[in-house]
Amino acid sequence: MLVEGLIAVAAAGGSAVVQAAGTDAWNGIRGGFARLFGRGEPGREQAELERLDQTRSVLEAAGEGEGAQRVQIAQVSRWQTRLETLLEELPAAEQQLVVAELQALVAQAEAAKPVEAVHNDFSQASFTNSQVLGSGTMTVTNNYDK
Repeated sequence: MLVEGLIAVAAAGGSAVVQAAGTDAWNGIRGGFARLFGRGEPGREQAELERLDQTRSVLEAAGEGEGAQRVQIAQVSRWQTRLETLLEELPAAEQQLVVAELQALVAQAEAAKPVEAVHNDFSQASFTNSQVLGSGTMTVTNNYDK
């Protein structure tokens, strides 16, 4: 049975797979996850590449909207479960190496997340009877999950 910290790492890994699908970072992250699961066996690595490609295809086919969100949640869960199983089966020393690899992949996926910028120009605005004082330019940047 895995400890909470390892479950959290596996959950972050599942999210990373889904976040990265459709981004420019996909090929690097895809390869990293395939190596992680393949553990040096080319046949296993190739099978993982195919699973990852299937995940990307399922996510792309889902499109946008409420149905897509359910598909994303299902895919995150799928990869989280696979990562938990992988971690659970490893000896403690190897487990820590895999956790480090997984954390690096999660960081790579986080860095690749799309950024949405909203620019509001209040330079000509007038605020009377308002809690907002002053004028100027405000830029808000929101990171969002795909």
